[in-house]
Amino acid sequence: MATDSRPPEAWAALAVSPPVAVVGLGGAGSEAVQDLVSLGIPGVRALAINSDAKHLLRMSVEERILIGTRELRGRGSGGDRTSVLRAAEDGREEILRRLAPFEIVFLLAGLGGGTGSALLPFFVRELRKTDTLPVPVAFLPFQVELETNQGRRENVEATIGELEEMGGLLLALANEKLRRFESLPIQRVFHVRNAYLHSLVSSLVDMVENPSQLNVDLASLKNHLREAGLSTLLVGEHHISEPERLVQQAISDSLLDYHLSEGPSALVHLDGGANLTLRTLDRVLRTVRQRFGEPQHLVFGTRVRPEPRDVVRLTAVIGGLRPRSVRDALRPAGPGDDADALLLAR
Repeated sequence: MATDSRPPEAWAALAVSPPVAVVGLGGAGSEAVQDLVSLGIPGVRALAINSDAKHLLRMSVEERILIGTRELRGRGSGGDRTSVLRAAEDGREEILRRLAPFEIVFLLAGLGGGTGSALLPFFVRELRKTDTLPVPVAFLPFQVELETNQGRRENVEATIGELEEMGGLLLALANEKLRRFESLPIQRVFHVRNAYLHSLVSSLVDMVENPSQLNVDLASLKNHLREAGLSTLLVGEHHISEPERLVQQAISDSLLDYHLSEGPSALVHLDGGANLTLRTLDRVLRTVRQRFGEPQHLVFGTRVRPEPRDVVRLTAVIGGLRPRSVRDALRPAGPGDDADALLLAR
């Protein structure tokens, strides 16, 4: 058995947190990354990649990469995925070199246009060939956009189909679900969506980078995803006295769209204070099993802070999902629809 007998200061560098990046692909993805930066995610690097030079120039992110200068001339793709893929292939080595230092890369893209729709599966596929964990984040268009633009619908369907086929962690946020905030100004509505995404990103990063009493590190997450197939992420916070409501709140607040398969899996992490009890953990796990159809494989971890806390946070990776069709995923919820049923229907 190999050991390292050097003093702790000699190997302390091995204990640093995994480097993480959030990358905006195309216009909508880059706008979302800029919003995440304004909300603050300590230690996370931000990049924006686009074929539109004007849009990229007004982005205030650390690194900006323009692709397709020869063919697209910095004027955007006009919805042409094929030209974007050629541009991505031309810039592949340089972009992957810039992403190589990161162990987790969140790739954000609005679907329907050409740039984000083409780049999202392209870079997920390329990063899967390395040790980096790619987390694609797809913003699904409003239903009216798909009903009135056949080309946009085809781009969405092609992109979602590629991502679903690859499996792994996929966060598909449905703009249609933002209609619950339809009385707010448009800019604030998208800020609400990006604030929810911020909670997903920060919770996942916090789970794997900070040690726990029952630990869930990056290696644990990767091992779980290898077995879980297509997966998504839920987060929630609630008062410690109502652990069942914690799971309910994580489900009802979700902007994600998926059906469960017949054999789901779950990786559950609880973050609470010194007053977090085994009974509370047991009640949360029982509720997870009930709400997610008795997962065949369930892994859990806990982090207990030194001081008591009234609120406990749940981070749950739910695997073995059955993706719904784009039409079903984006249909507007009727007055009799239960938001939980839309997510949990099997």
